Amino acid sequence: MERPNEVLFYVGTYNPEDEEAILLCSLSPSTGEMKILEGTKGIENPSFLAVNSTGSVLYAVSEKDKGEVYAFAIDPVTKALSPLGSRPTEGGAPCYVSISPKQDYIFVSNYSGGNANAFPVNADGSLQVMSDQVKHEGSGIREDRQEAPHPHSVIPDGSGKHILVCDLGLDQILIYRLEEGKLAKHREINLPPGSGPRHLAVHPSGQWVYLANELNCTVTVFANDEQNGNLSIVQHVSTLPEQYNAGSDDTASDIHVSPCGRFLYVSNRGQDSIALYHIEASTGHLKAVDWQVTGGRTPRNFAIIGGKLLAANQNSDNIISFSIDSDSGRLIPTGNELKIKTPVCIQAV
Repeated sequence: MERPNEVLFYVGTYNPEDEEAILLCSLSPSTGEMKILEGTKGIENPSFLAVNSTGSVLYAVSEKDKGEVYAFAIDPVTKALSPLGSRPTEGGAPCYVSISPKQDYIFVSNYSGGNANAFPVNADGSLQVMSDQVKHEGSGIREDRQEAPHPHSVIPDGSGKHILVCDLGLDQILIYRLEEGKLAKHREINLPPGSGPRHLAVHPSGQWVYLANELNCTVTVFANDEQNGNLSIVQHVSTLPEQYNAGSDDTASDIHVSPCGRFLYVSNRGQDSIALYHIEASTGHLKAVDWQVTGGRTPRNFAIIGGKLLAANQNSDNIISFSIDSDSGRLIPTGNELKIKTPVCIQAV
């Protein structure tokens, strides 16, 4: 199904098992037009997706009370999905899945379970029984959102030796060493109380790591010491304009660095915008430049694909495409919209 001048992507949704919950879509890089090609049933609430480096397997969490993680084989021609089975995550509301650099493990964070898991991967991409899990303990200052641990994302570093877990409930990034399938506690990185760390983005150079803090609507910039598995805070900046009067609905969500390494983008729910920052080349510091409304409500997730930025607006059931100005990084609406029920994750094929 590879088409000239089109790129393909999957969309994860909050749809039930008997509906098409993962959608295969196409994007025209020249115009920003998007189309739905086909859908996959058989999984409930696939709220986060990851595709392996060869494009042969897709992993999806099933965000429900008794969480699961699924593997799907990707057809090399049509990109259709075929189930390879699932495994329980032994936690509730799994909300993130990532893949080790060697493609031999996947990692899952369980928002309401307080735990993060490691699963070995078979040669065909299917999942073995969980090799280890870590359970967090404690709470934060926000009684409404930080009454318990809430691991919100889990990613390996570039070396694959360290696993970084953002815990929204604890205001910490917990770093683990991956040792023969086991997760060994390595270090804790503390954030200001009430931050609510959510998602990370690593600069293409590997020098800096950027963190979207959900609850206080900030980005934290870290100097990245990958060899020693350490992050050092160098800057905090708001994800909202100075003149904006933030309310209880305002929460930062997703974060990505542009492939060129010059721009950082963060989505704001409530204000329903994508914030643009310029990245200082020598220090990694951020300078806020612009805020572009997303053309919908609650941009939980977005992706940079085919030279376009696609914003998934969960509560208005649409994805909006933007062109990226190559000089300034500013987002320019293409005028194209894709109607999808509760889109919450976009993953390039």
